[in-house]
Amino acid sequence: MANGGMGRLNTFKLGLFGANADGGLAVTTVPERWAARWADIQAVTQMADELGLEFFLPIARWKGFGGQTNARHHSFETLTLASALAVSTRQITVFATVHAPFVHPVFAAKAMATIDHVSGGRAGLNIVCGWNGPEFEMFGIPQSREPYAQGNEWYDVFARILAGEEVFDTPGPHYKLRAVEGRPLSLQRPRPITMSAAFSPPGRDFAARTSDFIFTTFVEISDGAATIADMRARAADHDREVGVFTACHVVCRPTQGEADDYYERFAVREADHAAVDTHMAMKMAMSGSHDAEAYARHRKRFAAGAGTYPLVGTPQHIADTLVSLHKAGFAGVALSFVDYLGELPYFASKVLPLLEEAGLRGRNDE
Repeated sequence: MANGGMGRLNTFKLGLFGANADGGLAVTTVPERWAARWADIQAVTQMADELGLEFFLPIARWKGFGGQTNARHHSFETLTLASALAVSTRQITVFATVHAPFVHPVFAAKAMATIDHVSGGRAGLNIVCGWNGPEFEMFGIPQSREPYAQGNEWYDVFARILAGEEVFDTPGPHYKLRAVEGRPLSLQRPRPITMSAAFSPPGRDFAARTSDFIFTTFVEISDGAATIADMRARAADHDREVGVFTACHVVCRPTQGEADDYYERFAVREADHAAVDTHMAMKMAMSGSHDAEAYARHRKRFAAGAGTYPLVGTPQHIADTLVSLHKAGFAGVALSFVDYLGELPYFASKVLPLLEEAGLRGRNDE
């Protein structure tokens, strides 16, 4: 479906995650903490493009989590950012992450068609239905008790416009619209590539119906195989196939000791503990994004990468872990770093060749 990055033939796809927000996914006070300046975001995305990574995936955040850093308060809006990155890159797929309750589907269809034309068919949409109560309050929008019911209606309007359907009405209840239409259509047919982030059963059902890829979490790699099997079954009910992606935070160093020491420093000793506490409490209360065990056992992962899985160690250790994720059935991984621009070059020079040797990826020109 997609041109460019996500259409590349690599067996296992890689991308950057969360670099549009201050700190990325790391809730830390270390001085090298990612500042999410536009010039740096542009530079690291261009670097990822040249290295052959498939995608750039931003988070959609409207309020911070307090503490010393007010983590993720500073973040770039993702539709605008995707358009800017589209003209700065050549091959990488540039995703926008959209909260369905906050962005009207008629507007989203027009915006995504625009990005798809600007990028030459490299636009991607990550659809999220929202969980953060204070953000809903900031928008003056009540949280739905059935967020995925609203999400499905949202998707239907969005997809029907971009598929080229002539003027149509929708009966609601969430979107009671009249004489809906939209041009231009997207270059990708019948719509740009879609992804959704979900862990709960209703979220998986939503992804099975609407998305080309689901982006999900796990505590241990062995847990991932069950998630993938479940997702394949749900997609099959809709006569579809949905690839399963996950996210990992990366600390890649020449020795395991160096990696472990830095992990302990930024995610424990110099973590923004107040912001971590707030984030974890809100996620537990409002979001179904993680198994309850993750909160109980893995505070460090939330400080380091929003509860994502750690890739901490030598290049060989990290490559071996990525191979294990591939063998478990994952189609790809979104990567975060404490300092994306400073750390991506070492990761790329040391880990990507090992993945090529393992047959998971080809060279940039393939």
